[in-house]
Amino acid sequence: MTDADHGAETSAEPRLIDHLIELRARLLRAVAGLMLVFVALLPFANKIYAYLAQPLLAKLPAGGQLIAVEVASPFFAPVKLAFFTALLVTVPWLLYQAWAFVAPGLYQREKRLALPLLVSAVALFYAGCAFAFYLVLPTVFGFLAKITPTGVAMMTDINAYLDFVLVIFLAFGASFELPVALVILALLGWVTPQQLKESRGYAVVGVFVIAAIITPPDVVSQLMLAIPMCILYEIGIIAAGWVARKPAAD
Repeated sequence: MTDADHGAETSAEPRLIDHLIELRARLLRAVAGLMLVFVALLPFANKIYAYLAQPLLAKLPAGGQLIAVEVASPFFAPVKLAFFTALLVTVPWLLYQAWAFVAPGLYQREKRLALPLLVSAVALFYAGCAFAFYLVLPTVFGFLAKITPTGVAMMTDINAYLDFVLVIFLAFGASFELPVALVILALLGWVTPQQLKESRGYAVVGVFVIAAIITPPDVVSQLMLAIPMCILYEIGIIAAGWVARKPAAD
């Protein structure tokens, strides 16, 4: 090993240590922000759960209510919801910490593209959750309440309800990321806008298959996921076409 190689190796070690220290600092800040919001939400955990339960409670017949099957469910279910609410609220802060860590190593063009994609991804995820809560859940619970057999009391465990709603939020939030995913694929050169247009028929079939898998086994929720995804696919084609034309403009 020459003196130059030895010098390069010794200079690389401090840089690696600096990166690790920066990564640790960013992770600590991210976790600290999450825990701070979580602790702040704990006193309101029961109210948050009551608000989350409204789409179901509003559709239950007279006398219908949520029940707690397990002894500790009245405590753990609201606390669990408070944590996931804190996680949802702090997503911009968590992504900012990740962005602050990786941004110095990106080229200027990559920064110009990555930042709008991050903001769009967060906004679309929130939009998917809001769509699920204000439109999908009331519709689904209304449909299920109407088809409940006579003599069957529709009473749901609070833990089961929370898990169900969280899955719905995740499914719709992730599904609404479709335009961002298409733009990323176009940026990577894996697909072109023309290929996306030509594959529209296959995409529609795939969307309905995905909707049937990740939603409850009823046609209403499947349609309420599949139709927005088809619209988002078209938006993704437009956005991918705009991004694909950028290099030519430069």
